[in-house]
Amino acid sequence: MRIEDSVNSIKGVGPKTAQLFEKMKILNIQDLLKLYPRNYLRYEEPIDIALAQVGERVAIRASIQSEVSIKKVRNLKIVSCVVKDGSGSVKLTWFNSPFLKQFFRIGQSFVFVGTLSAKGAQLTMEHPEYYKIEQYNMRKASLQPVYPLTEGLSNKLVTKAVTGALEVLDELPDNIPLQVREKFQLLPLKQAILGVHFPDSWDAMLECRNRLVFDEFFSFLVKMRQMRQHRIKEENHFDIHDFSSVRRFLEQLPFSLTEGQKKAVSEIQSDLSGMTVMNRLIQGDVGSGKTVIAEIAMLAVVSNGYQAALMAPTEVLAMQHYEGINKDLESYGVCVALLCGSTKPAEKRKIYERLQSGEIDIVIGTHALIQECVIYNNLALVVTDEQHRFGVRQRERLSHKGEQPHVLVMSATPIPRTLAIIMYGDLDISVIKDVPACRKPIKNCVVGPKYRPTAYKFMFGQIQEGHQIYIICPMVEASENVEAENVIEYREMLLEYFPSSVNIAYLHGKMSPDEKNDIMSRFANKEIDILVSTTVIEVGINNPNATVMMIENAEKFGLAQLHQLRGRVGRGDAQSYCIMLCASDKKEALERLEILNQSNDGFYIANEDLKMRGPGDFFGVRQSGDMIFQLGDIYSHAEILKQANEAIQFLEKQQYSFETIREQESVVL
Repeated sequence: MRIEDSVNSIKGVGPKTAQLFEKMKILNIQDLLKLYPRNYLRYEEPIDIALAQVGERVAIRASIQSEVSIKKVRNLKIVSCVVKDGSGSVKLTWFNSPFLKQFFRIGQSFVFVGTLSAKGAQLTMEHPEYYKIEQYNMRKASLQPVYPLTEGLSNKLVTKAVTGALEVLDELPDNIPLQVREKFQLLPLKQAILGVHFPDSWDAMLECRNRLVFDEFFSFLVKMRQMRQHRIKEENHFDIHDFSSVRRFLEQLPFSLTEGQKKAVSEIQSDLSGMTVMNRLIQGDVGSGKTVIAEIAMLAVVSNGYQAALMAPTEVLAMQHYEGINKDLESYGVCVALLCGSTKPAEKRKIYERLQSGEIDIVIGTHALIQECVIYNNLALVVTDEQHRFGVRQRERLSHKGEQPHVLVMSATPIPRTLAIIMYGDLDISVIKDVPACRKPIKNCVVGPKYRPTAYKFMFGQIQEGHQIYIICPMVEASENVEAENVIEYREMLLEYFPSSVNIAYLHGKMSPDEKNDIMSRFANKEIDILVSTTVIEVGINNPNATVMMIENAEKFGLAQLHQLRGRVGRGDAQSYCIMLCASDKKEALERLEILNQSNDGFYIANEDLKMRGPGDFFGVRQSGDMIFQLGDIYSHAEILKQANEAIQFLEKQQYSFETIREQESVVL
């Protein structure tokens, strides 16, 4: 075997399995070695039920106390029984596992592993693992890798394939220069990859993972440096000096810009009329009014005879941008078009022709904007919404559609300035910290699971007033389809609680793009009352009619991501609310959430998040949303990010040729 060989050259991986790996963009053995575990299962010494904490994954040794019952709820078979030890009892629940009725007998002892919840006075555990005493003793103190999966691939199969791939680990190239490895005392790459897949201990795994995180940050920063060097030399070929349309637009706005918005507009005008091409990031908190800044920039460009393009991360958000910008700029004679993957072929061809002829002034869309068949007449400005949703290469491809057009990036991700300067090294940064005065602050509350019925009652009241609700379910347990199961089962539970007049839908990452777009469009059009979702809605939908955001297991998210989720509400005139349900009674968890409870300032929250986060916070729910790194998290790994930046500066002082660093084909670039 060679490292570039297909995965089906590994013993036990046939063509069918190779196709499943291909769905995950795992094409060869090198890709497989870089498919890192997303979590690890630990098997600790069993504890008494009375000592187990709600919200924590624990092992309990208990005896079956009751007969196993099976209850049918629509398409679900809910299997349950009660177990006890000398200190207390727990109700166990499994879904669609009727065979357990024949497996468990009253009086039998097992070790059950899962996360404890509380329903009233009764402790519960859903989908627990179960082992005979001797089986569990063999598992104790071990770390079992849990891999990202797709339907048809089991964790056991991936683990076996990775074990086979390790045979050619020696061939994996190390892209970190030797002087950097020596200066920063980095672990050998082979040791790091082996140790992150099959660690000897938790501490050893953290050390190995840190080396791989360094690699991701280093590769990203090398690319940023190369882009920055290239762009410094780019001359502004566009004659943009007439800003009379912008002045008229500002005079006709029904509101006044905030000081942060005014400063951003001034910086953009200076860039557009300057000697070199603009590469600017508008970093503003949720609801700070970044979109109107993008509108002003695009109006400035088109009123001087050029074209502009805006790329959004989802079709729904692209559609919303299109409708808003088309309405706002209609009186200025600006021709705006929408180009998405779902645009009909005949309509696409017309848009291509009109773009090439220069008839269209502004085009708004998704990745469809960067396809080879899209040719612009005189593209002078590229705007990308939510920068971290697009890889660097995607942004580059759009910017190469014209004669080095100006680039404006918008991001609502609250990143502390010290990290933003490193992360966005190829961009100048404008920060909008203030929020328009017309926005009502979101009312927050942090409560325990017992509050859930009260929350549902409150939500029903909001629905009766004509408003809509988001409910977020995190990935709580490691399982192949847990993301889908969580939202589907949660919706089933809500259908039992709410009357049939309430329309409840679910959304998760395993759905196809068309399915996601359909659900988000229906929610935006007020056809859905409650949307049960994973964090896939963190970015990509703007619904001013949604007034309640409830987040289950809020303690499992980073504060910055909770703030992003909360930002899905509070976008209209009505008062909005964020309910954070905390299943843990740990003091640290409650203290973290209290920061969010007391403040709606994303930049303050991001800095507090940075102070409070430790390396152990990484696993579980992805902490900073869908960032561009596979392992790295700019909050949990802030020190490693700074170290990687130091390494770049160290090499620059040595006049090192960065072109010799082999580009890594990964999500980073």
